[in-house]
Amino acid sequence: MWSAFNQLLQKIMPFIAPFSVILGVIFAEYFTQFDNWVIWIFAFMTFAGSLSLNFVALYRVVSHPLSIVIALVILHILMPLWAWLIGSITFSGDSLTIIGFVLAMIIPTGITSFIWVSINKGNIALTLSIILIDTILSPFIVPLSLSLFIGASVDLEVWAMMKGLIVMIVIPSILGMVLHELSHGKIHEKWSPRLAPFSKVALASVIMINSSEVAEYLIKIDFHLIKVAVTMFFVAASGYFLAWMIAKWLKRSDQDVISLTFSSGMRNISAGAVIAVQYFPGPVAVPVVVGMLFQQILASIYSKFLNYNKN
Repeated sequence: MWSAFNQLLQKIMPFIAPFSVILGVIFAEYFTQFDNWVIWIFAFMTFAGSLSLNFVALYRVVSHPLSIVIALVILHILMPLWAWLIGSITFSGDSLTIIGFVLAMIIPTGITSFIWVSINKGNIALTLSIILIDTILSPFIVPLSLSLFIGASVDLEVWAMMKGLIVMIVIPSILGMVLHELSHGKIHEKWSPRLAPFSKVALASVIMINSSEVAEYLIKIDFHLIKVAVTMFFVAASGYFLAWMIAKWLKRSDQDVISLTFSSGMRNISAGAVIAVQYFPGPVAVPVVVGMLFQQILASIYSKFLNYNKN
């Protein structure tokens, strides 16, 4: 029953995020009551996703680290620079919206990239290694990168942000990996399928709660919001394409190309929304929350693009 439910949720993944944003905005008064739950719900999602991670696969990939370096450069240097450039051109003088675009591209890679890499038969070990390494580095990279990009324009709560990322991502990831190793992978085989549908429901819950926090900026559809949505779609879509081009240019294997495209294109957008809502003024969260609308849809589009370019 749970497997069938999970397969249904997986099929409708491209629509879960947009629908959750809409529900969060409509029922904002109800969902804002649960804002303190977000970090713990997210920690559960990370833990459930990390049960498939193991140290052996990590070692194999790290011993040939070029693909990981490529992913980290795209994730934390090229795409934040690109987001800052496009944001500065499109929203000149609107520093909070520009910070929102940069934040959406600085946050670590999305755990759901593993799902799309699996579907497209990419390098799973590489994908999991990128997720793990980027996750562990995120408490240091995210605050540092934001400080470099936005300077003194916003007072950053660096330590609070680092603690949030450690609780949400690092500790659950390491715990999941340790349990995987201690059980010789049995915990992954037994519990990952059972927890998978709950993770997707948790993702929807996090999106609803975060959307409710910025409902006042999303409830009124005006030219500014449409402009943010169009710009965010362009920036996010170009991230996938840039990763694909660089991987092809550097003559990575077909499996590595698939892994790099999704790992570098997707973001842990829910974590970004949590950071934006918890530590920044409301307008910063708008591009990040809007980015939730496109994440899975873009992954679906690029899945077809990769299959077309393989044939």
